Amino acid sequence: MTEEDQLAAEFEAQRPYLHAVAFRVLGSHSDADDAVQEAWLRLARTGADGIDDLRGWLTTVTGRICLDLLRKRGTRREQPLELDIGALPLDADADANARIDPEEEAVLAESVGLALYVVMDALTPAERVSFVLHDVFEVPFDAIAAVLGRSTPAAKMLASRARGRLRSGAPASGSGAAGRDVVDAFLAAAGRGDVAGLLAVLAPDVELRAHGPGGSVVVRGAGEVAAQARRFARPGATGHPVLVDGLPGVLITVGGRPVTVLAFTVADGAVTAISGLTDPARLGRIVPSWVA
Repeated sequence: MTEEDQLAAEFEAQRPYLHAVAFRVLGSHSDADDAVQEAWLRLARTGADGIDDLRGWLTTVTGRICLDLLRKRGTRREQPLELDIGALPLDADADANARIDPEEEAVLAESVGLALYVVMDALTPAERVSFVLHDVFEVPFDAIAAVLGRSTPAAKMLASRARGRLRSGAPASGSGAAGRDVVDAFLAAAGRGDVAGLLAVLAPDVELRAHGPGGSVVVRGAGEVAAQARRFARPGATGHPVLVDGLPGVLITVGGRPVTVLAFTVADGAVTAISGLTDPARLGRIVPSWVA
């Protein structure tokens, strides 16, 4: 086996771990694949000479690549989702005050857990990298500091601040009863396929950002968002009111399993932004390890 083949074999042994790191930081399998491939290209260029701990070296490089991708992406903030009481059916003929039965509620609780990431949007890139590397993968803070180009105490502070934001989060504007009423009106109109009703609660420049298994989609404008919203009225779907960092939102389930989470920003009685996660696989398994 040549030296190059040996290096490639050692890298392949680390690939699953590196992909897991990149996926938890970036929230996308395709982006994680790109980050891991870039890490391999950098290793292939530099070679293994002078690298005493290949796993540690690759963790640092992959972390830096993810940090750069987050900064270029201009990520917003990511927050945990807290389940609220009750359920709002998305069927136009269903009782708006209906409640899910205990068995379905138990399935929902098991699938979703106490909290989950809606869109990794609540943290700055540096906070996100610090939190994931330390709290999920137990990377030492001195190694995280090398990834971030900051001091070890600064890395500790970033991870601590990330935990605080993810656990509590300050309620945002439009998160009160008035905001919930607007969201309920949106969901009712979507369930009926009522475009006029949707347009009545959408701001003209509303923006929808949906993160699915195929990547992210951005839709702008009330007409375009209204057209997309009609797709949420799936047969057998039930919408469960939730709070996403204090924002009114909805968790959509089919057969008790989560398929979509939407978070709404409401201002002056209208929806100005919608952020969604539509990847059922991620919804079913991305539960922060720090939740007590």
